[in-house]
Amino acid sequence: MKQCSINSDIGPIHYRKTGTGKPIMLIHGFGEDGRIWDETAAKLEKEFCLIIPEIKLEVGPDSYREEVGMETYAEMMKAIADKEQLEKFIIIGHSMGGYITLAFAEKYPERLNAFGLVHSSAFADSDEKKQARLKSIAFITENGSAAFLKTSIPGLFMPNKESNKPAIADLLEKGNQITASTLIQHLRAMIARPNRTAVLKQFPKPILFIIGEHDLAIPFAHSMQQCYLPIQSHVNIFRDTAHMSMLEEREKFFTVLSGFLRGSE
Repeated sequence: MKQCSINSDIGPIHYRKTGTGKPIMLIHGFGEDGRIWDETAAKLEKEFCLIIPEIKLEVGPDSYREEVGMETYAEMMKAIADKEQLEKFIIIGHSMGGYITLAFAEKYPERLNAFGLVHSSAFADSDEKKQARLKSIAFITENGSAAFLKTSIPGLFMPNKESNKPAIADLLEKGNQITASTLIQHLRAMIARPNRTAVLKQFPKPILFIIGEHDLAIPFAHSMQQCYLPIQSHVNIFRDTAHMSMLEEREKFFTVLSGFLRGSE
């Protein structure tokens, strides 16, 4: 996998690239990095050109600014697309990556042939959710990123499921490389994001929804409220999954995602 970087006006941008064919951008979620897509990429790279960004901005001594938002991250994705000369492509975003996808689709819909929301939502945070994120920022500030991820990552999976333990351990190990300032930057951006259900209504091309029935981060009922909004919805419910279908139901996830990518021009 080729390591790439861009020196942009908003800071250094890092991403990886692999495969050939139809261009697909895979955006990771909160508490993750681009390696969350490694297993998926190893299968998809035979058919597709994959772009896997790292969602962080190294700006200033604290590595974050309050004004960084999903719109800023969307501009990062545009910079990558411009660098790679992608006139049209598909974005698949997991969780926070879906928020970035929606921000990009709002501003640059003409650049997309389709997009996918994997355990993500077009709704803004509720007041309760914003308060929970603020508490997370306080916890990270006091205790660091590793301690926070140790408490949060297990809750993204189906509880008491033995087969999920290796994936949880792997995410926790990789999480040691995610700085507190990056997590805080992401949390601030999530708090500030607006409702983007209008994007779902207005986008004329296919939109993929992957939904976990046991997802606590993006509740099932919440997810179902947005599925009927697009003109072309591809809705897939994972019955034995919480928030991490690419790790909890790997084969089904690959089958659903690859089928959507093949079918979207």
